[in-house]
Amino acid sequence: MELRHLRYFVAVAEAGSMTVAATQKLHTAQPSLSRQLRDLEYEVGTPLMTRSARGIELTAAGRAFLDHARLALSQVEAAGLAARRAAQPAKATFALGFLTGQEMDWLPEAMHVLRDELPKLDVTVSSQFSPDLAKGLLNGTLDAAFMRPEQGASDLVFRVVVDEPLVVVLPSDHRLASHKAINPAALAGEPFINVSSTAPALRVVIDDYVDRTGLDVRLAHEADNLAMAISLVASTRGFALLPIYAENFLPWSVVARRIKSGDVPTIPLMVAHHKANTSATLKLFLSRIDELIARVSKKHG
Repeated sequence: MELRHLRYFVAVAEAGSMTVAATQKLHTAQPSLSRQLRDLEYEVGTPLMTRSARGIELTAAGRAFLDHARLALSQVEAAGLAARRAAQPAKATFALGFLTGQEMDWLPEAMHVLRDELPKLDVTVSSQFSPDLAKGLLNGTLDAAFMRPEQGASDLVFRVVVDEPLVVVLPSDHRLASHKAINPAALAGEPFINVSSTAPALRVVIDDYVDRTGLDVRLAHEADNLAMAISLVASTRGFALLPIYAENFLPWSVVARRIKSGDVPTIPLMVAHHKANTSATLKLFLSRIDELIARVSKKHG
């Protein structure tokens, strides 16, 4: 069994189609891909997928194998990264991740702290969904990340940097847009744009608030990211409940309004790192988190 077998299998499993995986992900001929997967199944000793006109479906064995294949590939990637870093010990590196959209507030101040202490530091920055940031921390491709609390990440250490209130995002010409704050009851029956499973922590907060308050909403769409949520609000004339940082990205056609209630939902933004990461640069960065939080708070007045 070789690494390419694992890569091919994961690509086909994620695409759900041999043709799509071959042409769009792997850039190889489909007959060659089919042969490689048959070799893998022979090596494993059991069928991993079924093939039909509808596409590819994993067997129970294939679903079990997929998790391990992904883990093996991520560990190989982390090993390569560690080797490359070790080959250049004289140059300090630091990989910093951000929940998409949060870099607008936190990246400039984080860079100020890092450059102040280590002017020759090689900093890499990535913007991803929170679950992907957790994976990056776990496999060693990230040193620290500004993200949501993620379940099943017991090897990560979290610290709250800010509790963000949720706001109501709605079209700028909506009947409630003239209000500075909106009573949730006034939204009853309105089309509701919720977030999808790409933001599991936020989805839990929103669903809990809707259930707790008995908010009578009509689910219209689920959005995979902030930009999609804002676009759906503008195009469907519905509303969304989003963290307040969404205000940084609203076009003229969409506005954000506070929730008029004593029970305003909030979601924490955390800075996280792997508990086994003992790099001096990470320790330095974490030692100045209080200053970083103060600088961002001051910027927002």
